[in-house]
Amino acid sequence: MSAPSVETKQFATETKQILDMFADKLYQNKEVFLRELISNASDANDKFKTIALEKESLYGDDPDLKIWVMYDKEKRTVTVRDNGIGMDYDEVVSHLGTIARSGTKQFIEKMSQSEGSKGNLIGQFGVGFYSAFVVSDRVEVRTRRADLSEDEGVVWTSSGHDSYDVVKTKIASRGTQVIMHLRDDAKDFLEEWRLRKIITTYSDHISFPIIMFKEKELETDDKDATPPKEIVEEVVNQAKALWTLSKKDITDEQYEAFYKHISHDFNKPLTWSHNRVEGKYDYTNLLYIPTEAPFDMWNRDFKRGLKLYVQRVFILDDAEQLLPAYLRFVKGIVDSNDLPLNVSREVLQSSEAVETIKSSCIKRILSLLEHMAEKDSDKYQSFWDTFGAVLKEGPGEDFANKDRISKLLRFSSTKTEGSKQSRGLQDYVSSLKEGQDKIYYLTAESYQAASNSPHLELFKKRDIEVLLLTERVDEWLVSRLTEFDGKKLTAVTRGDIDLGDLGVTEEDKAKHEQNKQDFEDIIARVKTVLSDKIKDVRITERLTDSPSCVVADDDDVSSNLKRMLKDAGQDVPDSKPILELNPNHPLVEKLKVEVSEDRFAVMSEVLLGQAVLAEGGTLENPALFVQKMNGLLLEG
Repeated sequence: MSAPSVETKQFATETKQILDMFADKLYQNKEVFLRELISNASDANDKFKTIALEKESLYGDDPDLKIWVMYDKEKRTVTVRDNGIGMDYDEVVSHLGTIARSGTKQFIEKMSQSEGSKGNLIGQFGVGFYSAFVVSDRVEVRTRRADLSEDEGVVWTSSGHDSYDVVKTKIASRGTQVIMHLRDDAKDFLEEWRLRKIITTYSDHISFPIIMFKEKELETDDKDATPPKEIVEEVVNQAKALWTLSKKDITDEQYEAFYKHISHDFNKPLTWSHNRVEGKYDYTNLLYIPTEAPFDMWNRDFKRGLKLYVQRVFILDDAEQLLPAYLRFVKGIVDSNDLPLNVSREVLQSSEAVETIKSSCIKRILSLLEHMAEKDSDKYQSFWDTFGAVLKEGPGEDFANKDRISKLLRFSSTKTEGSKQSRGLQDYVSSLKEGQDKIYYLTAESYQAASNSPHLELFKKRDIEVLLLTERVDEWLVSRLTEFDGKKLTAVTRGDIDLGDLGVTEEDKAKHEQNKQDFEDIIARVKTVLSDKIKDVRITERLTDSPSCVVADDDDVSSNLKRMLKDAGQDVPDSKPILELNPNHPLVEKLKVEVSEDRFAVMSEVLLGQAVLAEGGTLENPALFVQKMNGLLLEG
C-alpha cells in the first residue's frame, strides 16, 4: 500500500507576515501559547457537545470530554490534545493556512508600529493558534473530525515560514493534537511545574478537565523493594464553569482569566457584571466591558454577541440576538435553563425568553456604565474614548433605553479643552444661560473644522455653548436624538438662528433691522447673480469676523451629511444652500459701492466660495475660483 501523498502549500501573504512577527518579536510573553491552545481545545469540546446533542452516537467509546497537556523532554515537545469536534481536510487548510479574519492589515500595521506591547496584540486580533510559534520551531497538528472515519484524519506541519505540509492519513481517535517542537530558548516549558503553574494561573476556570500525567507509586507487600510505579491522569484545573459559582467564591483574578479565555484578549477587562436571575425564566449572565476595542469592530462582518449556554451546555459562540448592535463591544456568556438544548438562531429570534434575557443584559450593561460615569469619571472617559462612537448608535436603535443612553453620551464643545469628548448633555443643560431653551450643536468633518467654523462666531460672542460633533455617526445620532430633558437639539448651521434675547441688547436689535433695510437692494442683486447656485441670500447676525457663510434650510440635508453620502457613493438629494452675508464686514460693505456688474458678480461668487470652503466643503471648479480671487487681489 502506497504512503499517502504530502501536499506543500504556501501561506497567504498576510499570514506569513504575522508568523514572521511572532517568530522574531514576541518573546516577552511566551507562556501565552499554552493558554491560547487550551482555550481552542475547550472551544472544540464545546462545539462537539453541541453537535452530539442530535447525534449522541458520536461519543462512541469516548464519552468524557477532556483536554490533555503532555510534555516529552527527550523529544523536546509539548502537546495539547482534545477529544472534541476535530477538523477535516478543508477546515485544516482554511483555518491553519489562512488567517481569514477581517482587519488583518490593521493588525500587521499595529504590530509593526508598537514596540512595548506586541505580546498583547495577539489576543486582541484572535490568532491564538499561531502563538504556538512563539515557542516552537516546528508545529504539527494531528486531527480528525468527529463525524468522519479514522481513515480521514489529517496531519498539518509547518516551521512557520513560507509554507506548510498537509496530508490525509489514518487517525484512530476524534479531536485534535497540537504538537510543538520547542526552540532552545523555550526549554523551560518542559518542566512539569512550569506547565502546571500556567494552567492554574490562566486556565483554572475551563469547564473541561485539563489532564496531566503523573507517576504514582503502587502499594507492595515487600517493604524492602522499590515500589512499582504507574502513570495516572491527574486533573490540574477546577473544571467548573466559573459562572455557576457564587460571586463571593470568585476572585478578581479568576474573573479576569475567564474574560481572557472567552475574548482571546490579553488585556484585563475594564469592568464586569455577574448575575443569576430567578423568576419566570432562570438564567445567569456574566458580562464584560473590554479595555481595548477589536481591530475590526467597524467591519460589517464583525462577529458580535455573547456565548450562549443552555444548562451549561455550549450552544452558540456569537449569539447576536442577546445584545443590540450598539453594545457589540460587550463580551460574556449567558446560561439559560429555559431554552431547549437544540435551540437554533431562528428560534432565538422569536423566543420570549431570549427577549427577556436580552432586556436584562442591556440594563446590566447600562447600569455598569452609569455607575462608572458617576463614581469614576476617569475610567468612564477611558471607556468613552474607546467605545463612545459605538454607543452613539444607541438612541436610534433602542427607543426603550433612549433616555438612559443619552445621559451616557459625551461630546467636545466650545466649553471643553481641545477635541476630547468629555461634555455630557446633563452638564450642558445644567449650565444653560437664562432664557435658553435649546441645545445647540455643529456637525463637521473634524474638530479643527468645527472649532473654527464661522457659524460659531455669534455664539462665542454671546457666550453660548455649542456641542461640536465630528464623528461620522453624529449625523445619524442627531437625526434620532432630537431633544434631551425637554430641550430641542438645534443645528447652528440650519435655518435662521433666533437666539431671542440671549446676550442681545436693544441696540443690537435696532442695528440688525437697519442693516436689513440698508442691504435690501444688494441682497436682491446677489440673489440674481447666484440664482443657479443658491436657494436664498440674506443678511445675518450670526457672523462677527467672517464675511459670509452658507446654511442649510430646515428641511434640507446638511452640508456635512451630503459630503458623507458622496464619499460613500450614495445619491445626494438635490438642494442648494442659503448664503448669509455679514453687513459689518468690509468685503460685504464693498458690494454697496460696486458699480461694475461684472466685478459685483465676481465678488459675490468669491464670497460664496469662501463660505463653502470655510465649512469644509469643496468647490465645483477650484481653478476658476482661484482665478477670480487672484483677479480681485491684482485689482486691489
